[in-house]
Amino acid sequence: MGCGIIVHATKGASGRIINTEGDPDHPINEGSLCAKGAALSQLVNNESRLTTPLYRAPYSERWQKVSWDWALWQIASKIKNSRDASFTHKNDKGQVVNRTNGIASIGSAALDNEECWLIQAMMRSLGLVYIEHQARI
Repeated sequence: MGCGIIVHATKGASGRIINTEGDPDHPINEGSLCAKGAALSQLVNNESRLTTPLYRAPYSERWQKVSWDWALWQIASKIKNSRDASFTHKNDKGQVVNRTNGIASIGSAALDNEECWLIQAMMRSLGLVYIEHQARI
């Protein structure tokens, strides 16, 4: 969602969302909401909503709850392993290229320009060449 939403929540630590509405001053949606934006409170206030990462080991038939620290560490280590395995320091001409062809990135149309810039900067710092965006596909 790229629309501006005004969110009304209860006071206190629970901060339960009680109402959402389009922001009439937002330049993108000018007060209207798409289906996703209109259903935001139902998404957040859903007893079936997952709040813990789930992991399914290779060849396993069941999912297990894992900690956020474990999940993020696994993602980071897999990115590093893939980058290390596919990293090219110099091309065939001997020119320094510092790139990896083993990882690609696809951005989301729900991100604003600043978020897209940050993600692209991070991907470029890893040496990614294949960086795409949902809006172009």
